[in-house]
This record gives sequence, C-alpha cells and structure tokens, in this order.
Amino acid sequence: KAGLLLSIMLVANSCKMDTVNLNAPTDADVLTTRAGIIGLSVGLRQYYSTNGIAAAYFYPAVTGRELQGVATFTNVLELEAGGTQFPTANGSILTLWANMQKLMSMSEDIIANAGKISTLTGGTLSGVIAHAKLYKAIALGTLATSFEKSNINTDKNGKAVFVTRQAVLAEAIRLLNEAITELNVTPVSADFNTNVAGANFNLKDVIYAFNARYNLMAGNNTAAIANATAVNLSSKNQFGYSSVSVNPLWNTSAILKYYVPRAGFGLPTSLFEAGDLRESFYITTTGSGTTATRTLKGFAAEQLGSVPVYLPDEMKLIRAEAILRGNGPLTDALTLINEVRTQTTGDIFGVNAGLPAYSG
Repeated sequence: KAGLLLSIMLVANSCKMDTVNLNAPTDADVLTTRAGIIGLSVGLRQYYSTNGIAAAYFYPAVTGRELQGVATFTNVLELEAGGTQFPTANGSILTLWANMQKLMSMSEDIIANAGKISTLTGGTLSGVIAHAKLYKAIALGTLATSFEKSNINTDKNGKAVFVTRQAVLAEAIRLLNEAITELNVTPVSADFNTNVAGANFNLKDVIYAFNARYNLMAGNNTAAIANATAVNLSSKNQFGYSSVSVNPLWNTSAILKYYVPRAGFGLPTSLFEAGDLRESFYITTTGSGTTATRTLKGFAAEQLGSVPVYLPDEMKLIRAEAILRGNGPLTDALTLINEVRTQTTGDIFGVNAGLPAYSG
C-alpha cells in the first residue's frame, strides 16, 4: 500500500509541468509598462526582419518562378511543382500565413495599449504607434500579395472575417495614412529613434515607401506618385543582423540551400536584357548552359550583412508605372525609367543596372 501511494504521488506531481519562468515578463508587464511596449516594438522589427522576411521573400519567389526549389523536402517540392494541385496544407505556405498573423497580432497589441501608458508620451508614443501600424500594414500587404483572401484583424476566438485582396490592401493603406498623419502632428522623438528604430531606419521614409507600393498595387496612381515622391532617396533604410539573429536570406540560401535563383531572374529571354549588372549583383553563376549552377549573393552573401527595407530605385519605378497607368506624360515616365536603367554607380546599396537608355 505504501508503494502504491508513493507511485500515485509521483505520477500526480509529474503531471504538473506548468512551471513559472521567473525571468519572462507576463502579458500584463509587456502591455502595461513603458519598458514592455518599447521591448515589444523592438521585437516587432526583429520578428519581421528574420521570420517575416524568410517567408515573405522566398516562398512567393518560387511560385513566381524567380527562384527554383531544389531541396528534396516535401514542402519545397510542392512549392516548385505549383499548379492547381498545390496543397493548402503545404508547410511553407502555412508558415507564411502564420508569420504574418503573428506580426499582425503583435502590432495590434501595441496599437491597443501604447496610449494607455502615462509615461509613454510625445514623439515616443507617436513613433511607437506609427511603427506598429507600419508593420501591421506590411503583414496585410504580404497577405494580399500571397493569398486570394485574408483577415484584416486577428481574432483570438478563431472568428476572424476574411475579405478580398483589394479590401486587405485598402486597410494597409488606411493604416499607413494614419501613421503619416500622426507623425506630421507629432514627429518621432530622439528617444524613439534610439530605443526602437535604431540606426539606418527612418520611420517616415519607410512608411511613405510602403504606402507608395501598396497604392500602386491597389490602382491608386495619384497617391502612389505622391508617396513615392515624398521618400528621401538618399535615406538608407535597412535591417541589421548579429551572430544571434543572422541574415535570413543568407541562412536560407547559403546554409539551408533550399532554393537557387533562376537565370535572368526567371524572366523569359525576350524580356531580360543581357548585360544587366543587377543579375551579377544578385547571382553568382558557375559553369554555363544546362550545367550552370547559380547561387544568391547580393544581400544574401553574408551572415551579418544588412537587408534593405526597400530600394530607392523602386520609388522611381513606382512613379514611372503610376504615370503610365494614369495616362501621364510619357517623357516623365521615360526619364525615371532611364535613371534606373543607365545608372552605373551611385546607388546607395550598390544595385546598378548599367543598361543603355530605353529606345522602344
């Protein structure tokens, strides 16, 4: 009887695995204190620049045929095969979806709680809220460009409402417009720049850049031009990495080696111009013909290498495309296109096309 009683006690105690981590803050600590909101804001950028980018860059690039999946894992093989039989349970696609939902949820927590903290004021408060709205908009924009429908808010009860891609983009744009308005009223503080944004991240320029991108996708040509024009093209905005938090492009391409770039960025030969220096910037090619092997370099070349938040040339091309789609002056669009095409030096990230001026 004593042995049986002892056994029962041991089994009962062994089931209690919910031990408290005394070093981990509670949700209440995070969402009700200045330090907690600041830490969560830093975590927002950290999460997107690693987990978010790893999913948002690679998986759509395979289905878009810019990259080729070469690993023999089921997820990669299914991505590479694509087509109408592509399973909804594919692990890579579920990861992309889940990572954006996580990014959205973190952003929503900051937006809902930052204003309630009495010690979080002025340009630090406006910066934290605008920063969170930026990342929620990025999550929505990524979902809109990857899925037919999505939710625009998370729901912890599992009852999120799904809307069309156009409605998702509209919500991303609304958030970015709100963020710009808030920063115009109360510019970010030095405290925000030091403790949240960090080096090489101008919040307002980044918001304008993503607003230009999503307005172009949504067909809002005038707004796309206005936002792209507002971006300071000499502002170098990038994500930095460390030995603890490594560059996700490097890790996926150089260490995991799941994907390789296709020749000419996957474009048909009729659309890719030989001699484009951007190919040699992004891709290392060994051999030739059918035996050629390609690896990603550029911003995927180094473990601690930085990754641009956006490229300044994108703003020029957004303006050019919006001008053309809005039936604006062809000469204005051509000037912008040729600024990108003919550039051989001077790009702040070293991405130069080195092509002749457009003659078509």
